Amino acid sequence: MDRYKLFSLSSSSPSLSTFPSPRPTALPHLPSLPCKRSSVSASLLRSQQPPPARAPAPPPAVEAFWEWLRREGVVSAKTPAKPAVVPEGLGLVAQRDIARNEVVLEVPKRLWINPEAVAGSEIGRVCEGLKPWMSVALFLIREKLRDDSPWRVYLDVLPESTDSTVFWSEEELAELQGSQLLRTTLGVKEYVESEFRKLEQEIILPNRQLFPSHITFDDFLWAFGILRSRAFSRLRGQNLVLIPLADLINHSPSITTEDYAYEIKGGGLFSRELLFSLRSPVSVKAGEQVLIQYDLNKSNAELALDYGFRESKPERNSYRLTLEISESDQFFGDKLDIAESDGLGETAYFDIVLGQPLPPTMLPYLRLVALGGTDAFLLESLFRNKIWGHLQLPVSRANEELICRVVRDACRSALSGYNTTIEEDEKLAEKGNLTRRLEIAVGVRAGEKRVLQQIDNAFKDREMELDELEYYQERRLRDLGLVGEQGDIIFWEK
Repeated sequence: MDRYKLFSLSSSSPSLSTFPSPRPTALPHLPSLPCKRSSVSASLLRSQQPPPARAPAPPPAVEAFWEWLRREGVVSAKTPAKPAVVPEGLGLVAQRDIARNEVVLEVPKRLWINPEAVAGSEIGRVCEGLKPWMSVALFLIREKLRDDSPWRVYLDVLPESTDSTVFWSEEELAELQGSQLLRTTLGVKEYVESEFRKLEQEIILPNRQLFPSHITFDDFLWAFGILRSRAFSRLRGQNLVLIPLADLINHSPSITTEDYAYEIKGGGLFSRELLFSLRSPVSVKAGEQVLIQYDLNKSNAELALDYGFRESKPERNSYRLTLEISESDQFFGDKLDIAESDGLGETAYFDIVLGQPLPPTMLPYLRLVALGGTDAFLLESLFRNKIWGHLQLPVSRANEELICRVVRDACRSALSGYNTTIEEDEKLAEKGNLTRRLEIAVGVRAGEKRVLQQIDNAFKDREMELDELEYYQERRLRDLGLVGEQGDIIFWEK
């Protein structure tokens, strides 16, 4: 039966406004904050050695970057935090004690890289009409290839890659065999390459005088990765903006609030210039890193795709179950109308999180999709205003049995696509000595499998309860007073 499908998608709803992508592979939300590893220079990124007890001086490129910020009036000797070498690579380290909600740094708008900055540049004219992220990506690449770029000191501290899965080798990606993260990663790279080929034909090649250096797909993928891992969003009037210095800040899983992290505000009573203001959500001692929470709602798969890390928290593990009403269903039109009346559609996506209940609309949608046979009377217009109420509870044994069987079959099929079992993943993790990327792969794939196992167990338990459930016809008879206390049908003698 093809009415139910488990697609390999990301575990959160896609954001089509900034990084659009064709379905069925959907891109996660544009990352709001910088990557935990993205602040590292190329040489530091390649090093997997822990830092010595006393943190070394920042590389010359970072010192040059700091001096540039000082000349621009962004930092001074009194600035609370400064770039330093940290376990993640580079980060912001407190130069003195910092209080909770204290401003750590402020960056004026003239130093932001956003679509507005692109529009005012030499390539602004040819970038008109492009998706915002594409215009900023093209701007980054062009400036990177220019020796005389005014952004040189900032570009020199950007990494050549991150641990995001979009930069993994084929051998590394093979460790994600069967996972939703693998399919999402491949879909993202395919999408980015498609966008690049169009950009190359329509913008880059026809304007060689603006792009004297050869631009490759690898250049474009680099810019895409930089934006996914470092761009700030959800800001007043800014849906895509790079903020030099602020994007060095790293993520802490122990911070459970996104409050007091950052905002855009005016430069003062007599200044019209906007400032990006970064605050510390927790108090920090001198010498410690200033950290923030990137996004409480991202799954481990999204963290790996966007930033190149994962967390050990169970709730970061999720799996997206995708269900659809088949166009070959004889009741397709009726079911679609009913689904749309409740804010759903022909296809519905349900994110199942480890250790949490099934989404409340999932079972009703499943029952609707599986509705047929003698249960099809519920699709008649007479029930149209009440059908979602009926679907909150089991419709019939046949309907409930069908959804249990199909979901369990889909879970078992998905689990068979992995090259390892959960037990094998656990042994690998316990053994340790894994490379950073292998640790991510093992953790993410094990998390997905645990969620699939959880879904399978939930519907296995439901199968065992089928004889004990009360179905529509029984509820109807009870409402009419035709069922006794023991559940037997009442008859009257003449």
